[in-house]
Amino acid sequence: MAGMSVKGIDFVMGGITDDKGILITDPDKGGLGPAGIALWDGDGDGATTANVTALEEAGQQQYANNKVKRINHGVPTPQLALTMLDIPYEDASKMVGYGVVNGGRVLGSKKPHVAILLATHDFDGNWFFEGFANGEMIIPTRNHGTSNKNETDSNAAFTYQAMAPIPNNVFLNVDGSQQSYKMYNTGDSKSWKGYDVMLAEVFGGYKGDNPMASYIQATGTDSFTNTNQSDVNKPTA
Repeated sequence: MAGMSVKGIDFVMGGITDDKGILITDPDKGGLGPAGIALWDGDGDGATTANVTALEEAGQQQYANNKVKRINHGVPTPQLALTMLDIPYEDASKMVGYGVVNGGRVLGSKKPHVAILLATHDFDGNWFFEGFANGEMIIPTRNHGTSNKNETDSNAAFTYQAMAPIPNNVFLNVDGSQQSYKMYNTGDSKSWKGYDVMLAEVFGGYKGDNPMASYIQATGTDSFTNTNQSDVNKPTA
């Protein structure tokens, strides 16, 4: 059984695509990680909050004969407010578009195309993914405070604004209209086609190894089997 409610954040993955929506795999040309996708779970790295908003707006009611006869809906404009405990400096700089200039990094005149995949679990033990194949990332603020007997941290915070995927055949709905957000649940027998299909769709045709294969899920005191195989996270008896 697949559920809609989820718990925690397992991880966030990111990639950068070119102007044709193809994943950039070479780090020297702006790609993330060794093969184009970064899963941030290193020493001190990882996501603390990832709040998705504006998936849909309430419709506008239209009246006739003193009754509500129609509700129309505008175009969804999803955003992701992402806070990281930490993230590699180079990866973050690439995603927000800060280029290397004279010993430092400066915001460029053109934003990169960023793809994001957020991973959680539902309460039946299935992976639940939320994908954005194209969007822009900004660092809206940097809040600092003095340390005293308590340390004052300033964790990296980003705002991600989703856009329509560049290839017009990605994230189509059942009516053939393109959307900027897609969710996946490994327990959904009617839709789930596998990790390779999902990663290729979200990350511009990615065909490399599954970055999740080396990820070990931390589950706390009960409910799931820890494994380094991403398709074996099922409730224990």
